[in-house]
Amino acid sequence: MNSFAVIGAGILGAAAARELTRRFPADHVTVFDKAPAAAAHQSGHNSGVVHAGLYYEPGSLKARLCRRGVDLLRDLALEKGVPYEECGKLVVALRPEEEGRLRAIHERAVANGVPGVELIGPERIREIEPGATGRLALHSPRTAIIDYPAITRVLLEDVRAAGGTVHLGAEVTAIANGPERCAITTEHGTQAFDAVIVCGGLQSDRLARLAGGDEYPRIVPFFGQYSKLAPEHRGILNGLVYPVPDPAYPFLGVHLTKRVDGEMLVGPNAFLSLGRENYSGRRPGVRDSLEVAASGAFWRFASRNSRAAAREFAAVVSRKRFLAQAAQYVPSLTGAESTPLTRGIRAQAMDRAGRLVDDFVIEDIGRATLVRNAPSPGATSSLAIAEHLVERLIAGHGLQATEPSAS
Repeated sequence: MNSFAVIGAGILGAAAARELTRRFPADHVTVFDKAPAAAAHQSGHNSGVVHAGLYYEPGSLKARLCRRGVDLLRDLALEKGVPYEECGKLVVALRPEEEGRLRAIHERAVANGVPGVELIGPERIREIEPGATGRLALHSPRTAIIDYPAITRVLLEDVRAAGGTVHLGAEVTAIANGPERCAITTEHGTQAFDAVIVCGGLQSDRLARLAGGDEYPRIVPFFGQYSKLAPEHRGILNGLVYPVPDPAYPFLGVHLTKRVDGEMLVGPNAFLSLGRENYSGRRPGVRDSLEVAASGAFWRFASRNSRAAAREFAAVVSRKRFLAQAAQYVPSLTGAESTPLTRGIRAQAMDRAGRLVDDFVIEDIGRATLVRNAPSPGATSSLAIAEHLVERLIAGHGLQATEPSAS
């Protein structure tokens, strides 16, 4: 009999635990998470977009697992009755200099096998989104929206139904990673396992160091602030409207996102968070902030992105400027009212040179398989990442799946 542990009860940890129960139905899987509820961090603080795979380097782990993940996620949502809507998405160019970048995104999307993508002009933009405007747009009709916390809960229900154990409110304080077993310590005691998968999100680098991993890549938290538009604007779009990404800044920029409950969101901006779990913006994490301030890698990153950071900061301190960015794409939003929502915080990995790590990063140390970077489209790709993690675990440790015993 094998015994497995998963650290993290966000969507990725839940997906990994469920995949283990499917591949090892006679063995036991235990999930640990320090939060009192599942999906308490990134999985519960996002816009709910299911990305189609437009932007990612063809052949990269991100591109491959995103496309596989979309199909798995859609099928699971339909099976379990979780809200899922293929509302579609426009990536809109407003200025001539953006058109070349948009055509390059279209080429990547086609190479990645994204279904139905096409470049469209102003008339088709108005047909698809009567409230939007632009010179050129990339239409992705299969981009969707979903309730990620609900999917996470469904995954954990499957883990429990398969005989697994989920320990919430159980912070991992030590990992003793040996050649044959890996022991995990929480305030409730120590347990040893044949293999451990670590999906620690905002704490992934710290958990990796506990398991014997390197200091880098290190997590630098960036918050994203969303605002909910006033009720009269709920129907302003049929789907999603995004800007063409700015190559001078590594985030997508302010966009408009329909949510599965019908609300219309504007956001997010992207700026350094004073705390990995500072969702209110009012409770800075002293340890987190000191670590960032002491990091030469972060200051190298900051020096290269000062202009874009100043633009983002202006949107942080002024909601009018924040909404004005969105109104460039949907002019009727000029002067619209909105309500700020709880921040999301992105667990972005940074290397020693101060570069943001773009692709997924997975590391194997001893009996632990560590997810060290899983930015967007991490949630979209979660079920495919889970398959990939379990395949690595099986190949790396020579494990054999065991059949359930007859009752």
